[in-house]
Amino acid sequence: MSVKAENVTRYYGRQKALDEVSFQVREGEVVAFLGPNGAGKSTMMKIIACYLPQSSGKVSVCGHDVNTHPLKVKRQVGYLPENNPLYADMYVEEYLGFVAGVYGLGRKRKMRVEEMIELTGLTPEYRKTIGTLSRGYRQRVGLAQALIHDPKVLILDEPTSGLDPNQLTEMRRLIREIGKKKTVILSTHIMQEVEAVCNRVVIISHGRIMADAPTSEVRLLNKASRIIWAEFDKEVDAERIKEIEGVLDVVKEPPAGYRIFTRTTRDIRPDIFRFAVENNCVLLTLEQQEESLEEVFRQITIKPETGDI
Repeated sequence: MSVKAENVTRYYGRQKALDEVSFQVREGEVVAFLGPNGAGKSTMMKIIACYLPQSSGKVSVCGHDVNTHPLKVKRQVGYLPENNPLYADMYVEEYLGFVAGVYGLGRKRKMRVEEMIELTGLTPEYRKTIGTLSRGYRQRVGLAQALIHDPKVLILDEPTSGLDPNQLTEMRRLIREIGKKKTVILSTHIMQEVEAVCNRVVIISHGRIMADAPTSEVRLLNKASRIIWAEFDKEVDAERIKEIEGVLDVVKEPPAGYRIFTRTTRDIRPDIFRFAVENNCVLLTLEQQEESLEEVFRQITIKPETGDI
């Protein structure tokens, strides 16, 4: 097991940032941490990377406890924090050489720097100072420093934040490539990124894990596993549609469209057709849709008593 967390709790003063969090990440997985701002994602990542101690619970990386063997853990972990702190006055090659020296790579130092420059696509920019680089290239430098000591586990906190579409595509490609050989844990707010890169999703809200499932199955965690889109030639009573067996909820979208949420395995489209006939409506559109990951995320992380996330 690459990463294992057991009943991890973390307080900031009286504020509980993590509440009895437990999960495991196997070797070779690319796992997304999803959650609203302040959910505890970054706190959990910092604990795994030995940047922050937990208040209680246990965390181990590649079999090493983060509290009793932090140096062994740091040798196995590469960490790219959200703010990506870099020495702006240093040249790219110089900075990576400095990081390699910190890790004590010795004779491998020059070779690893060259390998990381090539892997992360820094070749056109490696003779420039970091402060003159674009946001996308600075993220690549951060990724290169996280990988330079060849860790088994890579932790990426919002690695694509602020990147343009072209930079996003390239960074996702890099993460997918790296994920073939290493365990990757990343946090993001971009749902398309999760679907493009990750094979598992852990959703955190208010310091607790609300869901943990393969990416392909996350949509099934919500109240509805399928959505029917129906459009009539005039408005109908949504409450009447709810009377159809298997319908959980109906959301009206003007002028006369209705998203019909259902979890039944039975195809209810014939029932909706009969509903239209009985109510003297013309059914203009009737199709089955897949619920968006954004909607699943919102439903899982919402506070039921307030409607807030």
